[in-house]
Amino acid sequence: MNVSGTEITNSISHFILVGFPSSPEMQLLYFGLFSVVYTLTLMGNATIVCAVRWERRLHTPMYILLGNFSLLEICYVTTTVPNMLANFLSSSKSISFVSCFAQFYFFFSLGCDEGFFLCIMAFDRYLAICRPLHYPRIMTKQMYTGLAIFGWSCGFVLFLTPVVLISQLPYCGPNTINHFMCDPAPLMMLSCSEDTTTQFIYSTFNAVFMIGTFLFVLCSYALVIVAVLRMPSAAGKRKAFSTCASHLAVVILFFGSIMVMYVSPRSGHPVQVQKIVTLFYSVITPLCNPLIYSLRNKEMKTALRKVFRTEIPAHKI
Repeated sequence: MNVSGTEITNSISHFILVGFPSSPEMQLLYFGLFSVVYTLTLMGNATIVCAVRWERRLHTPMYILLGNFSLLEICYVTTTVPNMLANFLSSSKSISFVSCFAQFYFFFSLGCDEGFFLCIMAFDRYLAICRPLHYPRIMTKQMYTGLAIFGWSCGFVLFLTPVVLISQLPYCGPNTINHFMCDPAPLMMLSCSEDTTTQFIYSTFNAVFMIGTFLFVLCSYALVIVAVLRMPSAAGKRKAFSTCASHLAVVILFFGSIMVMYVSPRSGHPVQVQKIVTLFYSVITPLCNPLIYSLRNKEMKTALRKVFRTEIPAHKI
């Protein structure tokens, strides 16, 4: 008897997210730990957004892009961490079919946006250091506003196709995902039939996007480093190298981990390794980014002190 793909797909109404199986006491410990990490991530990135918004001296393309990147990080962690925290306290750990694919879509769309923003920020640094005389003419308000809109929207447009294709696979049971989020690799493994076309399209999409953006960023910073080496000022070299090193650290941490995981989604990574790597780029990297990108920056530190002083004025008689 033939059963249509839609009927099979609708036979599963929810998935079970296994997360990190452990005793109830350990689940409470995980809840406390990740609650602290999530709170610090929100506070760190929100502080940068507020500093860029309120401090006029930071109304330059580099800091406006940093502010957008920090806001993006807040959205990015919020797609997965609140649900993960709820599951630590839940006995069912279930998520509806629609909610699972909504999480899948928003998490990976925002992940794509993060890759695009890393490219945009690398391009901005390339223009500022390698083409300083042309920088004000090229990086106008219209230009960086357009780049920010492009960075925010591209992931949501591009990731529609993979999400729709994977959601249309037949799911007839089991419905247990050995992960803390709706990740595409275990989702495809739960499908009743092995759709090699969908797997190929998804792997190709990931490979082209990640390798393309990663090479763009590396080439941009390679040109920046060459320009820095030609600078006559030692102080200028130190400042430029410090900025590039910070940016490249985030680039390598982010792209390195996601390339391992998603260029080959059915590769034989142990389940625990998959969870740890996913946790690293989805939770730990957004926590570190405010420190790496901005809080080491002298101008940002000055702006933050000024912002906090205006928020908490001294009462003098």
